[in-house]
Amino acid sequence: MSVKRRDLIRYFEINKYYLLREGSNHSIYYNGSKAIPVKRHRQFDRITANQLCKQAGLKPKF
Repeated sequence: MSVKRRDLIRYFEINKYYLLREGSNHSIYYNGSKAIPVKRHRQFDRITANQLCKQAGLKPKF
């Protein structure tokens, strides 16, 4: 099962992360203390999406 990038980003934004900047291959989301790089793929597999959630200090959702 795959996770759409917009669903992952929406989950980050609900949890007070915002877009800090756009890199060449990543979008950087920031909440004041942690910066999380999110690759620009249309879809992620569940494992990668949940790893990004853990890295952000959020409960894995996918």
